[in-house]
Amino acid sequence: MLPFLRPDLANLKAYQPHPPIPEPYDQLDTNESPIDLPADVKASLANHYQQSIAANRYPDGGHGALKQAIAGYVSESAGGATAANISVGNGSDELIRSLLIATAINNGAILVASPTFSMYGILAQTLGVQVIDVGRTDDFCINLDIAQTAIENNSVRVVFMVHPNSPTANGLNMGEIEWLRQLPNDVLVVIDEAYFEFSQHTLVADSLSRSNWVVLRTFSKAFRLAAHRVGYAVAQPDLIEALEKVRLPYNLPSFSQAAALTALAHRTSLLATLETTVKERQQMATWLSEQPAITPWPSAANFIYCRLSNKGIAQLGMEQAEGLHHIFSTLRQQGTLIRYTGGGLRISLGTPEENDRTRANLQTVIG
Repeated sequence: MLPFLRPDLANLKAYQPHPPIPEPYDQLDTNESPIDLPADVKASLANHYQQSIAANRYPDGGHGALKQAIAGYVSESAGGATAANISVGNGSDELIRSLLIATAINNGAILVASPTFSMYGILAQTLGVQVIDVGRTDDFCINLDIAQTAIENNSVRVVFMVHPNSPTANGLNMGEIEWLRQLPNDVLVVIDEAYFEFSQHTLVADSLSRSNWVVLRTFSKAFRLAAHRVGYAVAQPDLIEALEKVRLPYNLPSFSQAAALTALAHRTSLLATLETTVKERQQMATWLSEQPAITPWPSAANFIYCRLSNKGIAQLGMEQAEGLHHIFSTLRQQGTLIRYTGGGLRISLGTPEENDRTRANLQTVIG
């Protein structure tokens, strides 16, 4: 360990994406859209780069046009958003980091409920912020009694919740939402709506009306722009102003801003594929529920979470963790990439053809 580094970094591990395997394979482990941008949209972007982007100039550091367009889109599901309610980040990860910098460094802890999106804890630890994990019940709801006790007994500055949750795909229930609404104003409530377009349930109205709420969203999923890394926050202007203070200047490249603007302009056609995803989700969920070895949970996202049933454990002759790792590894060898996380398997929904191969490959493992 280099002597000038923080000692606690020795206990941290860098985020590692799954190592590559020889193609062809079905990439169903990162919850991306399986469908690339249409050729005409790509051609429009390419022309925009040729005609309108000066590569020798910095991008629009204020994101003015993009903020205005995002506000218009947000207002379709919760009216009243303006550009003053929007902050744009290089993916949601940058916004999460900015929120931590603005609230919790040398100022308190964050609260999460695992299994959940791992980057909350990872980013907090890199900044030296304490992470309090209250866990979840058997049906992946938040144990509100434990969470409330944690709030009362610790200096919690931020509560992070995904809606719907990743990796378990369940949305916040009304009891959880009401608990979040009653938290004191010195606790920031972060609602991560990365999968809003698939669930069609949003809490943006709360982030516009409550000073201690913020909603995060991304263009990486339903809008098919994972390669461009565009995320955004929706909150009252005072919190947006704080995020603008701590973010890096020129944080979003010109081409990424152009891609997000183009996607919003074509949103009707781009989001039309959601119908296919919802149909595939139902078909996959039905098939999984018919497999005696597998227990799936209901999904409001573009992925399904499952574990081995007692019969599956007996059938494979392995404990839960060993059996899940066996399925994960075998599918990987067969060319189906899924995620083994949070004590279960998270299967992203792909194209109909990819989902057919997933079912066929799973069948060979669980019989």
